[in-house]
Formats: sequence, C-alpha cells, structure tokens
Amino acid sequence: MGRHPAPSVEGRQRRLVEELGEIGLHLDGSRAWHHLLVEELDYALRPKVHERRVPSFGVFIAPIRDLEAWKRATELGIEIRPLGPYHTEVGRRFADGLSSWLLRHADGTDQWAVFDRPAGSERDLVVLAGAFGATVVQRHPSGVVRVVGEFGVLRWEAMRWHHEPPISTWVDALPLGAGDDRRVLGLLLAFAVHDLGARNIGATLVYRGGTDGRGSYEARLPKPPELRIGRPPDLAPLRHVLSQVDGATMFDVDGVMTEIGVRLVPSTEAESDVAGLGGMRHTSARRYSFDDPAATVVVVSEDGPVTVLRGGRRVGSSAPLPPDEDDLDPDDLGDDDDDAEAEPAATAPRSTASEPGPTEGALNPAGTR
Repeated sequence: MGRHPAPSVEGRQRRLVEELGEIGLHLDGSRAWHHLLVEELDYALRPKVHERRVPSFGVFIAPIRDLEAWKRATELGIEIRPLGPYHTEVGRRFADGLSSWLLRHADGTDQWAVFDRPAGSERDLVVLAGAFGATVVQRHPSGVVRVVGEFGVLRWEAMRWHHEPPISTWVDALPLGAGDDRRVLGLLLAFAVHDLGARNIGATLVYRGGTDGRGSYEARLPKPPELRIGRPPDLAPLRHVLSQVDGATMFDVDGVMTEIGVRLVPSTEAESDVAGLGGMRHTSARRYSFDDPAATVVVVSEDGPVTVLRGGRRVGSSAPLPPDEDDLDPDDLGDDDDDAEAEPAATAPRSTASEPGPTEGALNPAGTR
C-alpha cells in the first residue's frame, strides 16, 4: 500500500487554528501577529529531531514593552541581540525556551533575548508574558508545549489541549468569607494551577481567614515548617513535600501552612446530604467545605485540572463540567482515587521532576495572571 502524502504546512496550520478556536483562542488574523503565533506554535509542536534528540524551544510573539520594563518586572538580567543575517528558521535553533528566546515582531524585525539564568517553568512563563506584554510559545524539555498570554495558559500534553483561564478571573469571581484575603487566595490558586497542576501533583489545599472553623480533620503528621504561599523561596520546598504526601494541607489567613497530610473527617450530615463529586479526593474536599462553609478548598487533580469548592458547592473549575453538580462524571474531574483515605495503588512511582530544577520558581510569583 502506498503512503499517504504528508499534509501541507498550510493545511496543517489551518487545522491548528481550528483546534485552538474550538477551545476559545481565535487566531482569525484580526491582529497583525496572529500568523506569527500559528507559525511558531506549529514549529513547537513539530520540531526537527536531531540524533533522536527533540529540542526545547521558546519565542515571544509581539512584545510591546521596553527592555527596562522587562528587567524591572522579572528581576532578570536580559540582553537583546539582533538576529543579524540569520533567517528565523535558523534563529530558532538558538532559542532553548529557558535562557534564550526568539523575539518575533509583526514588522519582521526578529531578535534574540538572552537571560542571565533559566526561567522556563509555567509560573515563569505567566510572569514573562505579563512583563513583556507578549504571547509566549514554549516547548519545554519535558515535551510539554505551552502557549501563555492574556487568555491564560494552554498546555498541549497527552495529545490534547488543556486551558487554564487567567487566575485573576477565578479570584474575582470567588465568594470571600469574613477575614479572607483575596490576594492570598489568588497566590494559593496560582500555586495550585501553575506549580502543582502543571506538574501533575495532586493535592487538596484548605484556606480560611477566620478562626471559628467547624470542619473536622485528623492531623497525622508533625507540625510542618511555616512555609508561606506569598514568599517565593518557600514555594519549591512546599511543592516538593506535596508531591510526597497524601491528605489535605491547611493554610491560615496569611497563607502560612499550618498542617499537612491531614485526613478530612466528614460529619454524619455531610455524608448523608452531600453527594460525591468525582473520586475520593474531590468528595472529601466537597464534604469538608460543607462542614466548614468559611473555608475555601482548592483541589488539584493528578492529571492537572483544578477545582474550587465552598459551602459544599463547586464555585470554580478549570475542567469543563456539567451544570448539575450532583451528577458528575468522575472522568471530568480527573483521576483522584489515590487520595489519603485510599490505599496507594501498586504502580510504578511517578517522577515529579518533570521540569529541570533551575527553571522552577526563578521569577517572582506575584503575577496571578
């Protein structure tokens, strides 16, 4: 049998535009840089393999702010260099998407940006996109392709697109209780999405501003260090420990971790009146939020989606879910049957080092895009 002819670049890119349009990113040519984004994303999805090595890659599309603004916002040392006589296709080979980046402008004056240290985690990309006023395309060394911009984050992994909306849209829509700090809640949500979900680390994070908690839980581990969600150096150890423990993690009004690895204990009323939600992790979180209506519970599924619960109800989610919360398909929420109350599955351990250490948390996480 003869081989099917390879699709043309134009046809492939047309289908890519259609795919992105289906998830809400419309690249219809209404902005001068749309075609650049399509070209670079097409390359990131299908890079040229050399000696069985698939290269990483990164590009900023249509940055609008000046160099000094970039430096102030990122605290990086940044050099901008002309592409010179090189064609863009050659220039891509020098852009690793960590420390060196291609800059593409609608007027055709392409450049390089070289950083003084790597900045390539998803959290970093969110900060960079905001600082540069650009749309970022990256193929990470782990193989994940990301597009980051004013629309949030798009991830291509496991042969499908996943969309994380801007964190600010979540936080602005969440109901707050007495004493809650919207800024701290935003930082906690950004950590859940860009640090845990992006690395497939499942977790349950409980935040509450008041001291009159009614929810019951069982502390099973010693008191942890007082790691603070708003302190950048604390995020790496916090992320690392959450990749190794089951159960929920408790945070106070200031975003300080107070307990880790706790078992959420539902009341009899919650068990009888509150329906399950997906798997065990989501169900226990939902019932806890019913028992403690002043708490905001953030649940990160092992395969990425993030759900926010309050008062026994889902108030936000990055996964498309049916409107009837009492009749949800567990597949919509991701696999979370390995929560603290369940015996660990007898499977090979999952590596949590999906992104190289030097790229993690390199930039100030204040941006909650």
